[in-house]
Amino acid sequence: MTLRGASEGDAATARRTRYVDVTARTLALLGVAFVTAYTVYVLWQARPDWVTTTIFTILLLTWVIFVIDVVIRIALTPHGRRWHYAWHHPLEVLSAILPVFRALRVVGLLQDLPVLKRHTPSAVRAQFIILALAYACAWVFFLALATLDAERHAEGANITTFGDAIWWAIVTITTVGYGDQYPVTPIGRFYAVLLMAGGIAIVGTASATIISVLNERVAGLRHDGHGLAAPTLGTGEEPDPTETHALPPESAESPDVERPAGTGG
Repeated sequence: MTLRGASEGDAATARRTRYVDVTARTLALLGVAFVTAYTVYVLWQARPDWVTTTIFTILLLTWVIFVIDVVIRIALTPHGRRWHYAWHHPLEVLSAILPVFRALRVVGLLQDLPVLKRHTPSAVRAQFIILALAYACAWVFFLALATLDAERHAEGANITTFGDAIWWAIVTITTVGYGDQYPVTPIGRFYAVLLMAGGIAIVGTASATIISVLNERVAGLRHDGHGLAAPTLGTGEEPDPTETHALPPESAESPDVERPAGTGG
C-alpha cells in the first residue's frame, strides 16, 4: 500500500512494473560486470594500461546506467508516491550512490531460479535463507575489496592483502572483533561501519529465522495432539516425552481438601 492507500499494483504503476520486469535481469548482469571489473581493478595491480582503461569504462558506464534506471523508475511512479517508492526500494536508490549497493543487485539473479519461486511455507523460508546468505556473501566480499583498496597504501595500514581484508570482514560482520586487523583511513572506517550494520542485520535475521522454525515445529506438535514435556533444569536428565504437565481444570476439586461444615453437596 502507498501513503495514499492505493495499491502499488494498480493501473497507475503498470508502466513502471513492466519496465522493472523488462530491465531487472539486464541490471543484475550489469551488477556482475561491475563487481568483476572492480575485483580486477583491486586485485590486479600490475595490469596493462588498456585493462585499466577498460575497467574504468565499465565502472563509469554501469554507474551511469544505474543512475538513469533510478530516475526512470521514479519518473514512472505517479506524483505523490515517489518518495514512498524511494523509501521502500532503498537498494535501487542507494545503488546509484554507493558502489557497494550496486554489487548487491547481482543477488537479484537468484530470484529468477525456479526453485525460489515456490510459495509453500518451507519454500518461502528456504528462499529467505538463501537470499540472506547470498546478500551476506556479496556484502562481505565487496566491502573487503573496497577496504583493501582504501587501506593498502595508507601509512600504518595492517590490511594490505586480500586475505587480510576477507579475514577482517568476516571477523567484523560476525561481531567477533579480534582487533588484529582494523582500518586506519577515514574511508576504510566508513566501510567498517557499513559492515558492522550488516552484521547486526544478519544476526537479527538468523535469530528471527530460528524462532520462526521453532514456532512452526511447536505449532505442528500441538496441532497433531502431542504434549510437550516440561524441561528439566540442572539435572542433566532428558525429559520424558510422554509426560505432560498441565494445570487442572478450574472446576476440579481436590478430594483431600476438607470443605467447611454446613456447605452443600
